[in-house]
Amino acid sequence: MWASWTTVRVFAGRGGVHTETAGVLTGELDVHTTWVDGEARVAVQHSGASDWFAMTGSPVACTTEQESRVLHEAVVAAVRAGGGATVPPSGALDR
Repeated sequence: MWASWTTVRVFAGRGGVHTETAGVLTGELDVHTTWVDGEARVAVQHSGASDWFAMTGSPVACTTEQESRVLHEAVVAAVRAGGGATVPPSGALDR
């Protein structure tokens, strides 16, 4: 099984979002999570851009689709908060 979610036009809080290859992204971002084979992969891009960048901390083990949905919502909240946001570990999520 697999699932995916995208939240567009999320304004990153002060300090932005850490990525693996593009450094810190700031401004208006799109957040995408793909869940497959018990793992959630989270990527971000500047809204309207074509390049996606893995967020620092991705991938994360998620045993269920619901857990990966909760992770996606936690990532969106972290992006809005800024402060150099990274993907929270699955053990830190409220289920």
